[in-house]
Order: sequence, then structure tokens, then C-alpha cells
Amino acid sequence: MTGSAGVVLAGGRSSRMGTAKAALEWHGSTLLRRTVGIVARAAEGPVVVVRAGGQDLPDLPEGTVVVDDPREGKGPVQGIAAGLAALTGRADAAFVCSTDMPFLHPAFVRRVLRVLAEREGTDVALPVALGYRQPLAAAYRVSLAEAAERLVKEDRLRPAFLFEQCVVVSLDDATLRQDPVLAALDPDLDSVLNVNTPADYQQARARPQPEVTVQLFGTLARGDSARGPRVVRAATVDAAGRAAGLTFDRHVTAALNGDQITRDGTAPLAAGDIVFFMSADAGG
Repeated sequence: MTGSAGVVLAGGRSSRMGTAKAALEWHGSTLLRRTVGIVARAAEGPVVVVRAGGQDLPDLPEGTVVVDDPREGKGPVQGIAAGLAALTGRADAAFVCSTDMPFLHPAFVRRVLRVLAEREGTDVALPVALGYRQPLAAAYRVSLAEAAERLVKEDRLRPAFLFEQCVVVSLDDATLRQDPVLAALDPDLDSVLNVNTPADYQQARARPQPEVTVQLFGTLARGDSARGPRVVRAATVDAAGRAAGLTFDRHVTAALNGDQITRDGTAPLAAGDIVFFMSADAGG
């Protein structure tokens, strides 16, 4: 058993938001679809979505594992326990986050997961970013599932109780920014920002979409102006295609940063991405 995976806590209806955050629209997609896609890009294994019992979820990428939170109202430790349990035997570590993190960057996920890959005796890599502990933007050993479940049964529902029972490495702002890729692509550590109220959501939704580079190849490149790279604003592959004057359909394939192939227009993009479009009919 090696590698890393992801756990996204979808939750249910938010009392302050007035609706389920998971289904909130995000530039033609949803918050949950975006978060799952970003985590999947950075983790090596499956992504588990933990939902409230019977909660309806928006469309998710093929291969996403959905599990039900077995107890209502038990908070994030219950979700962590359920998500880690679902990954037992499938991964060593998991990046755990909430669904309402629209600016989460793959570089942030990789930075946090790398701590567990490099430190064998560490159980949790815990960002302390923007002045706060971020237990729902952290990496956990999958082997902590049993300890988390035990705490839930004891009604000790704060993540701090779990941290008391394991080895935690804290990552402050400066430590996180030691990663040059993260420092360049998310210098303000917006990855940890979440949306808790309608005002938060509206303010976040009004921000510019990520700045990405697109380039067309083969028959899609019509003339020198189309062939060369272009910088556009786009939150999804489909939006990047439209910005390049392209209809992203079954005849087109996209490659993110040269290596992650997708034909899913809802696949999320992050600042600094390079999206290569090519004809699927030509073997792209």
C-alpha cells in the first residue's frame, strides 16, 4: 500500500449559507466538482466524498468514491473517520478538505501531502495558515481512521482531540511558501479560504477566474495567431476552450500541463495551468 488519496467532506445544508455548499455554482461547474477535481489532480489515488446520509450530490468525475456519514451532526472528525476508513488498504495518506474551498490549488495539496511522504513518523501535516489551524486543509495518515472513529464514539468531536493522540507537524505561512511552486502560484495562500455565508460566496464568485495559458495544436491551430500560446481567464477546461475560440467536444482532447489528459470540460483549472488542445480524431 503506497501513495496518497483525497477526502472531501461534502456536508449537508449549511445553516449560515441556507443551502448545501456542495451544489453551489462555480463558473459553470459546482464547488464540490471543483474541489474533487483539484484534489484528484494532486493525489495519486482515489478521492472519497463524504456526504450526509441521503444527501444529493452534483455530478462528479468517474471513479469518485462516495460514502455516507454514518451519524448526523457529529462534525468534521466523523467525516475524517469515514473518509479515512474508506481508503484503508488503498492509500497511506490522504489530503482532507471541505468542499467550500474554491481557491484550493493543486500545489498546496502536493505541498502538504509531501510532508507525510518525507517524514515516516508523522501522522498529520497541519497547515497553520493565515493565523489559523486548518484541519480541513491537512494531510492525515489513513491509519488514523480507527482513532478518529473512537473519538466520535466518545463524543470528543474536535480535531484537536485527534491531534493529541498522534504526531503532528505544523506548517506556518513561511514554511508553506518554502515550496517555490506554491509561492509563485498561490502566494497569499488563498487555498485555505472558504465560503461560510452568502456574502462570502458572492465575494469569492466575483473574483477573476484563474489565469491560464492555452495552446492549440494540429488541425485546431488555424494560422499563426491560433497556434501560439494565449493567456486567458478560465476556471474549467471548457471555459479555456471557449476563450481560445474552440468548442470542447468529443472531437477535442485537452492535456493539462502536458501530462494529465482529459475530455471532461468541467475539469477544474488553477492559476498557472497550461492547457494544450488537440484533435481527438488525430490521436490526441
